[in-house]
Amino acid sequence: MSILSLQNVSKSFGALTVSDDVSFDVPKGEALGIIGPNGAGKSTLFNLINGKFAPDRGRITFDGVDVTKVPPMQRCLAGVGRSFQIPQPFGNLTVFENLLVSATHGQGRSEREVTAECAAILEQTELMAVANTTAGTLSLLQRKRLELARAMATGPKLLLLDEIAGGLTEGECRSLIETIKSIHAGGITIIWIEHVLHALNSVVERLLVLDFGKVIGLGAPAEIMESREVREIYLGIDI
Repeated sequence: MSILSLQNVSKSFGALTVSDDVSFDVPKGEALGIIGPNGAGKSTLFNLINGKFAPDRGRITFDGVDVTKVPPMQRCLAGVGRSFQIPQPFGNLTVFENLLVSATHGQGRSEREVTAECAAILEQTELMAVANTTAGTLSLLQRKRLELARAMATGPKLLLLDEIAGGLTEGECRSLIETIKSIHAGGITIIWIEHVLHALNSVVERLLVLDFGKVIGLGAPAEIMESREVREIYLGIDI
């Protein structure tokens, strides 16, 4: 059964079409990677999935419900969680307080109800040692982990990861991949936009390729990366 379905979804800003008749399904429990050059429409696609943008045409279904016109907060409460490419935690709050804010607002529950859950997320994302550290003082890897933890604190059924491995060293990237694998193993469906292709290929079952807002490929990672069209798009990039 699909947890997410996009059917002929299109979005334009004036004369610029950023999503062009996009259709695909994501089965429950899958990890799907999304790749494409800058300007391909990847972030726009996430904004359509989480409700920041409404499509001009087409239909979006989440967990069996038509959410095409449902606003972002309601989609979050329904189970769509998202991280952002540039982490922007509440810098003056501690790591644990950041999670409490995400959990109470993202799940509509009280602090008392979510405290134990947030502590478990700190353990899973390897942030327990800095739980009482002010978020504004964290290293890049710790900020990436906090961004992931804040998305997890909303209680997602579907987790959208936006270039979460960007800027990390090879060792840091491997460490973060192991955390994402553990989250996926827990049954959460993941859609991951990433330019670090080896990170994606360590986790995802399928890759979706976007170019100029169109889906030009969808399949197993090995199959997609053998595509001549995909190789042309990534000409000059180590694949």
